[in-house]
Amino acid sequence: MHVQPYLFFDGRCEEAIAFYRHAVGAQTLMLMRYGDAPGGAAQCPDGSIPPADKVMHACLQIGDTQVFASDGFSGGQPEFKGITLSLTAQDDAEAKRLFDRLAEGGQAHQPLAPTFFASSFGMLVDRFGLSWMVIKPNPLPA
Repeated sequence: MHVQPYLFFDGRCEEAIAFYRHAVGAQTLMLMRYGDAPGGAAQCPDGSIPPADKVMHACLQIGDTQVFASDGFSGGQPEFKGITLSLTAQDDAEAKRLFDRLAEGGQAHQPLAPTFFASSFGMLVDRFGLSWMVIKPNPLPA
């Protein structure tokens, strides 16, 4: 079994993809717009048709993980309640780079700093309202 995050950006998906390319090196593996749906099959639950230029489905590769993304039905501001994505950095320099880039236009809730469990750990909310933790764990004892 495999669990994959599916993020709905409520009309800001393309902007988010560009941001995550810069911030975490995301690669776009697949992108389909509502206008690409065969026979105009893309329809909102209320029967309306989403804008053809909006993202119906995208797949991003971030490190070893694939993350799905969409504009959803483009109804307003995205809300990411009760979820946080966590990035494990290879070293403290990478942790700082990831944290600083993700925080651009967002808000750091816990600045990146050493803790008892990690040489670098911080928490932030990015410009889209998505919560992130960035960590460089301490080595496990032998």
